[in-house]
Amino acid sequence: MYLQHFGLSQLPFNLTPDTQFFCDLPTHREALNVLLIALQSGEGFIKITGPVGTGKTLLCRKLLNELPAPFVTAYIPNPHLTAAALHQAIAEELGIKYSRNAGQSRTLAQINDYLIEAAGLGKKVVLIIDEAQAMPLETLETLRLLTNLETEKQKLLQIVLFGQPELDEVLQKKSIRQLRQRITFSYALQALSKTQVREYLLHRLRIAGNTHTDLLTPLAVSALHFYTLGIPRLINILAHKALLVAYGKGHGKIGWRHARLAALDTDDTRLLYRQWLVGKILPGLLLLGCGLFIYFSPRLPL
Repeated sequence: MYLQHFGLSQLPFNLTPDTQFFCDLPTHREALNVLLIALQSGEGFIKITGPVGTGKTLLCRKLLNELPAPFVTAYIPNPHLTAAALHQAIAEELGIKYSRNAGQSRTLAQINDYLIEAAGLGKKVVLIIDEAQAMPLETLETLRLLTNLETEKQKLLQIVLFGQPELDEVLQKKSIRQLRQRITFSYALQALSKTQVREYLLHRLRIAGNTHTDLLTPLAVSALHFYTLGIPRLINILAHKALLVAYGKGHGKIGWRHARLAALDTDDTRLLYRQWLVGKILPGLLLLGCGLFIYFSPRLPL
């Protein structure tokens, strides 16, 4: 592998959501601040959305690591569950002993008892759900009913939803409008700018042991931003492949040609690039064509 060649102690662009590599860029820091402030307020649902690969799961793990006492967390990574299975998953996360043969109402009663006891001890229970767009509508409604558990002074359970933009489409459905009205804080993660892509790349290389800032040429950074449209997961994929290409050729720096070869070898990047062409370039060409046609077409008599 290329670690020794580039003076690295570990792989800098793994796809696993390792919080050691969390980069404190504006979009992720703002999202984390929204989460921390909203949870301190103790009210309702909180929603974080973003396209595939923008770092939602990493942000979720960062939140789990940073929430201080008296917060207690339950994490559901795969929410494609029935209502009964959701109750069981929550009970398991909170360490509640329950019988799998017990009815749904019994499991809910045990969760309620746990939440009341936790509130009495000054604890704040937070349920964090990743990939929330995959949750069935019936289960989403069950989730809303869980937030009905409260004392006269506070909610017994706060819920954070992480999801793709499709989550917003799901929440527009009339059948769960009551849940939508309870979302008190939300934030949409954005793709990285070219400057942020450079910061992101250098940050990960630095964490991985690289002590030089010139491993990536400015043109390489521009190419990586262009081919990935600033999506962190794709940046990781292309940067890793670009390092492999440079290593294979015996080069000591990453240039735009290495980034281009990495992009040509990545299906998602080619698809994203075609979508970008269709969305940005073709409308402009059509508009230009219409303008030229009107300009050069014969004038109609008045």
